[in-house]
Amino acid sequence: MKSSLIALSLSMLAFAAQAVELEVTPQDAYARAQQEDAKILFVDVRDPVEIMFVGFTDAVDTNIPYLLVDRDAWNDERGAFQTNRNPKFLEQIQAELDKRGLGADTEIITMCRSGSERGKPSADFLRENGFPNARYVVDGFQGAAIKEGPQAGFRLQNGWQNAGLPWSPKMNPEKIYRTDRK
Repeated sequence: MKSSLIALSLSMLAFAAQAVELEVTPQDAYARAQQEDAKILFVDVRDPVEIMFVGFTDAVDTNIPYLLVDRDAWNDERGAFQTNRNPKFLEQIQAELDKRGLGADTEIITMCRSGSERGKPSADFLRENGFPNARYVVDGFQGAAIKEGPQAGFRLQNGWQNAGLPWSPKMNPEKIYRTDRK
């Protein structure tokens, strides 16, 4: 009984430490990133090759991929290269927090292309690993694809780009994830 009460108390404390909702809109993420002296870390979690073809926003602090494309492993079922979790993801997030003098309780906002494949999973993963205020940009950078009509398949609804927020087809070499620098 005593151990059950302790476990319940600890889980309630962990839940209370999660002071922010998991989802954040692109507009709210941008507003938070623009606040002077904001205590947040805004991370683009896409593979840099995707960013190269889709676009980038300098509103993010850094690019740390949650999933990396393994160009040596083909996934027949998906018809694409295999993706694997970046084994240094947590270490790289912590390094960015340390560089800014921020702690594990900092609000960390992650953003991927659509919010579902890497945005939410990366925020969940961060929360499960000691970063209780991790969040993700709902609908991500490009937003959801239109389901029907002549523009079916195009990502022309919601998301960062479709909200009219600043972005560029060019990457910032100082913020992008680079393996050519050690």
